[in-house]
Amino acid sequence: MGTMLIAREVPPYGGDILFANMYLAYETLSPGMQRLLDGLVAVNSSAKADVTKTREDRLRDGARSDAKGEYVAEHPVARTHPETGRKALYVNPGHTVRFRDMSEEESTPLLQYLFAHQQRPEFTCRFRWEVGSLTFWDNRCASTTRSTTITASAGSCTG
Repeated sequence: MGTMLIAREVPPYGGDILFANMYLAYETLSPGMQRLLDGLVAVNSSAKADVTKTREDRLRDGARSDAKGEYVAEHPVARTHPETGRKALYVNPGHTVRFRDMSEEESTPLLQYLFAHQQRPEFTCRFRWEVGSLTFWDNRCASTTRSTTITASAGSCTG
């Protein structure tokens, strides 16, 4: 449900985290796109390229001998938050590989659109780490990504 991170050390530059509001990402889609997504289920894989390196390192460096090579999970693309009742976009470029009953090739154009849409600057805020910084977010309605730039185009996370 929630994730917390605390900074014990920070690099001299870079390493910012971007938070994206998945409520807004869903709510700003056209009614037709919302209807399409409401019926789709995303297939997520731990073996997707964006996360494979970290996972491979963990497996090599001390995973249990019975650990699976891949974990797959399915989730609704548009998820209703159990506490707020609001719908949120629930796909992730690091894990979502396709839609149920569709091939990766068929799924890719729509997934690429959704990945770009959910990271639009008006949905995101940038958090700049300092030693001792603490972040907490709800994974059911927020998405995170590491910033690869030093200058911000996203809004501030204050307020």
